[in-house]
Parts: sequence; structure tokens; C-alpha cells
Amino acid sequence: MLNNPVLVLSQSYEAINICHVRRAIVLLLRGKAEMLENGLGYIHSANDIFPIPSVIKIAHMVKRPRHEKKLTRFGVFHRDRYTCQYCSKISHQLTIDHVLPRNQGGEHCWENVASACVSCNRRKAGRTPRQANMKLIRQPNQPHNNLLFYIPRNYLENPGEWQKYLFLD
Repeated sequence: MLNNPVLVLSQSYEAINICHVRRAIVLLLRGKAEMLENGLGYIHSANDIFPIPSVIKIAHMVKRPRHEKKLTRFGVFHRDRYTCQYCSKISHQLTIDHVLPRNQGGEHCWENVASACVSCNRRKAGRTPRQANMKLIRQPNQPHNNLLFYIPRNYLENPGEWQKYLFLD
């Protein structure tokens, strides 16, 4: 119960983090956050009863630097919506494919990597999409910097209270 996820929002209601219930209660007790959504149940102490928060909002403005997003597997899968960019298959069993293979001078950058299912990646096999007679559904690009924080996919399916605070593209 104390390890349940809690969505943390900035003053402008942007998702900036996910923390555990224990941390969220500490922030609430110190006056550094306010609870927006009540989770299921209560935590009892010797003198008090605390509702379990599901969504909290930080009380003071948090200025976060907007930096270029790091290229990670999770970031590529999130950008491509867990969809193979060759056959449109939605899956959690994806691989990273270099559109212009590295052995042909391709770089490891946002504009050259795409999500691919295992069978499409094997079929392409170190060739360009044109050489493999395959077509990309969407040309890869660097994600926009307007999203400060990615919500991991396993958290998106669980708490229904989070949905109205998440702006999914």
C-alpha cells in the first residue's frame, strides 16, 4: 500500500514525476503538495487517519530545465506508440531498428531509429528499407520537448484517476 504509485503534478498541472504513497504523504504533511485525487483506502497512525493520495500537485513552482531528450529504447517505443513502424503491429516485444544501418554509415540518433517487431527487423536484416522492399509507416524524428516526463506504459493502464491529468499524444 505504501509503495503504490502516485502521480505528481506541477503547479501548471503537468505530470513531472511518479512517487510512492509514503513520499506523497510526507510532501502533504510538510505542506509542499496538495492532494487532488484520493486513492483507495486510508493509512492509520496512532493519532490520525490519512487518505491514500493518487494524484498530488506541488504547492510551489518547480522550474525544470528543458533539455534535449536522451535517446533510450523506452523513449523510442513511446514515441512510436509501441507499434512496429513497418507492419503496424502493436506489441511489447519490439526491437530498435536503424533505418540506415550503422554498417552503411547510419547514426544512432532519433531521426534514424524506429521500433520494429522481431520478424520485421530480421526481414530487413541490415539493409535500408528500400533494399529490403519495406516501407516505413512514419519517418522517425526527435520527440517534442513539450512533454517533460514520460508515464511508463504499465502505469497508464492502472489508475483511472490519472487519465484526466495526462495529455497523451
